[in-house]
Amino acid sequence: MPGCAETSDMDRKGKGEADSSKDRSDKGSEDAMDVRGDTAGGGSSRQRYDSEGAASSDQGKRQKTAQGFAIPGIAASPPKFVSLEEIVTAANGFKNMALAHEIAVDKNFKLQKYEPPDNSLHRLVKDVAHKAFWDTLEEKLNEVPPDYEQAMVLLGEIKEDLLSLLLPQNAKLKEEILEVLDADLIRQQAERGTLDFQHYAQYVISIMGKMCAPVRDDEVRKLTQIEGVVPVFRGILETLNLMKMDMANFAIDVIRPDIIAKSVEYEKMKFAEFLKIQADGLQYTRKWLLHHLMNARNDDVICSGEDKNAVRNLTASVLGEAYLELLEWNDLNLYPETLMMDQGRFTDLGKKFCHLVVTGSVLLVTTSTAQPLQAVAAFKSKLKEHINVLLEDSYTNKDLEKIMPNVAEQVVKEVAEGLQTYGFRPLDAATEKLLKGQIMEIVKDDHKIRQLVRTRVREFIQQSITSPVAAPLRIPPGLSSLQTELTAITGQFLRLVSHNRAVFGEYYTNIIAEGVSTTPPLTE
Repeated sequence: MPGCAETSDMDRKGKGEADSSKDRSDKGSEDAMDVRGDTAGGGSSRQRYDSEGAASSDQGKRQKTAQGFAIPGIAASPPKFVSLEEIVTAANGFKNMALAHEIAVDKNFKLQKYEPPDNSLHRLVKDVAHKAFWDTLEEKLNEVPPDYEQAMVLLGEIKEDLLSLLLPQNAKLKEEILEVLDADLIRQQAERGTLDFQHYAQYVISIMGKMCAPVRDDEVRKLTQIEGVVPVFRGILETLNLMKMDMANFAIDVIRPDIIAKSVEYEKMKFAEFLKIQADGLQYTRKWLLHHLMNARNDDVICSGEDKNAVRNLTASVLGEAYLELLEWNDLNLYPETLMMDQGRFTDLGKKFCHLVVTGSVLLVTTSTAQPLQAVAAFKSKLKEHINVLLEDSYTNKDLEKIMPNVAEQVVKEVAEGLQTYGFRPLDAATEKLLKGQIMEIVKDDHKIRQLVRTRVREFIQQSITSPVAAPLRIPPGLSSLQTELTAITGQFLRLVSHNRAVFGEYYTNIIAEGVSTTPPLTE
């Protein structure tokens, strides 16, 4: 479906897991947007390659490996063996690569506390385990004489947490914590029956108040108002966990520039390690690129493998079109290996692309019918916001078929109000009916206005990722009211594409060059 990626209810075997990172928006410029890419050219073919991909075939399943097992590869490759240690090492490296990638491409990336969904088994187990721990601690402290063994372990953990939050320059505070929370001293007090846990709780809270970020001041202050030894220590541990998260995010902010500077080379190294344990770790990347190479040849983009300039231009064209496909990805096709870490981001951008095309189509249809409102920016801005609300969570033809009647009703209502507000002649009943029908027709793939908007949006994004130099891009005709959304999507897409191309560009170039050399050019 043009402008929206159609989903399927079929079982999608081997579909890559998407990141859940949240997408961010870039601020659009007033009249144009400065963007820079590394390639040039690009086509417009959208032919799908389900038949080539054979997503449900046995070959489409990603291979798992284990110690002593041969990894099946392509027919011409000899059996390859890897040890379990190599697999574990590569897996850990891939996790580190994913974290570095998140920090590099998402300027707002932060670690967040995970909470299991309500009513889930994970939530139930967690709540039961925590309640059992604290109930047991309270029972032991209420025994006569009190059993301090579990409490001693808890105090030791709290001391280690406090020490882990100290910076190198906090040497004096470190000495104080080690002295006051000395395990031998506390054990002696417990044996003599003079141990005052409330005293230690207040000391820990006072130290936390000195160390915490300003955002935690209220939470630390509330700890002083909690009554009972067990509840206060429970609150201390929960707050310490939040403080450790704050410290981790502070560390990320400090090292972020260094990670960004080195992320490309680091990701290259880790991906190369990953390829060593895979018989063909670029299987779906190759299928993705060769599909677009074939489309380029079908569009009479002919070059010889011996002409380096022609190959370079063809590579730029193929990559530009291949990246654009990610905005309208067919879920029946397996995702390229080199894009797996950003699949969630590209999927989210694809949804925004879909909304942008549909919203732009509705606005163009509306203003062409209610022409007096075409020059009223406030009306178009308000209508755009309301359309976006109605289209939320609608990404497929089926979704649009359900929601477009509501969109049509809203448009007719706002057009009537707008014409009255700005002193224009109202639409007659026949024109209102015509406007409703035109908006309902937008759900069709071959709708002319929708095709036009999709093409203009696509071309704008394509220019941004294929332009070899930084240059302002003019907002496409008829889409000025969507400038903020268009530039935001384009900026996010460009950032992802640029980083991906910097890391995997060499693989892409080799795959396309090999495809050119093994497939004879078309002749007239």
